Amino acid sequence: MPAVVSPEARRARWGVIALFWLNGVAWASILPRYPEIKQALGLSDTFWGVSVGIGPIGGLVAGLFTARLMRRFNSAVVAVASLVLYIAMLNVIGNAPVAAVFAVGVFLMAAFDALTDISMNAHGLRVQKLYGRSILNSFHGWWSIGAVCGGFLGSAAAQWHVPIWLQCLVATVVFATMALASKALLLRTPDHTELDDVAVEASRTAPRRIPSPILIRLVALGLLGASAGLIEDTGATWGAVYMDRAFVVTPFLAGMAFVALQGAQMVGRFTGDALVNRLGSRPALMQGGAIAALGMAAAVAFPSPAATLIGFACAGWGVATAIPSAMHAADELPGMRTGSGLTIVTWMMRLGFFTGPPLIGLLADATALRWALLVVPACALVMLLLTPALKPLHSKPHGNV
Repeated sequence: MPAVVSPEARRARWGVIALFWLNGVAWASILPRYPEIKQALGLSDTFWGVSVGIGPIGGLVAGLFTARLMRRFNSAVVAVASLVLYIAMLNVIGNAPVAAVFAVGVFLMAAFDALTDISMNAHGLRVQKLYGRSILNSFHGWWSIGAVCGGFLGSAAAQWHVPIWLQCLVATVVFATMALASKALLLRTPDHTELDDVAVEASRTAPRRIPSPILIRLVALGLLGASAGLIEDTGATWGAVYMDRAFVVTPFLAGMAFVALQGAQMVGRFTGDALVNRLGSRPALMQGGAIAALGMAAAVAFPSPAATLIGFACAGWGVATAIPSAMHAADELPGMRTGSGLTIVTWMMRLGFFTGPPLIGLLADATALRWALLVVPACALVMLLLTPALKPLHSKPHGNV
């Protein structure tokens, strides 16, 4: 562990924090308006789920090119440029006159989000390497802070009847300006600078065919992350819709289902680094998965506004360390080219965001939205079964990020 962290590394840490916060706040700011948008577009649960579920396809496509873009342009450049375009897509979603335009906006926003997500995590891993200890969970904690802030902003705007188009326009101007300003804080050196000569050569000459043990581990980590992503997305896509439909609540309180999930996830991520450093990533995730499964199952069994908020909070706490741990484990797999393991697993994670909305929508139309939410504890159990994938396969050359 380095005795002293350089000023450049400390400055870059704040730059990465800004990227994560902006990525969370921009996306979350529109979610409390989903009940209004769904009603205005006149969509059933199934078609609403499909319209939202189309978005992650954009992420799946864009994610295929992220590692190549980072190797060519640097993770800092890719992160900031894609973040600005991601924020701008709020205006397409907020001004959508028909479902097709809404779906295109969600698709493009998810595509730019994939580029931002992978590149800002790659940059965060570079900074973590300079610190010599786990700080990745705290970056995701700042994403959760952004999501909570966005949830409050969107809920307040809904309560005060602020036009959606105006909310999106103001958010774009403010958040995009902040994203451009964050570029000055990030590391200026190429992404491979922290690697030693042996690791750089190994990264450049790594075989294109992935060995079977590595491939199996990548698939398991990707499915683990996808399960966590589906749980997280449930609060975003269905939280406000369920609260609005199942109970007599104000628009502000309806948006609190998402805020409860993200607020608990935020706490879990800020305490997650200490938990992972002390216990390891697998035990940390096992206790979280159990809490998510039990909490959300109880909320479905005994429905009330309070129980629902507590259930979503348990779900958020439960997946707090899942995605950062899966990303870190993938990035540490031996024999992979720089950024490839992280890109593959992050790409697979988006399967959860893709399958979750339409799956729950179909189940909701077939039964009821309340029972469809049992998908959440089911995914938590899948996470528990996949936690062995977090154990190190074997040693990787130091610094091969």
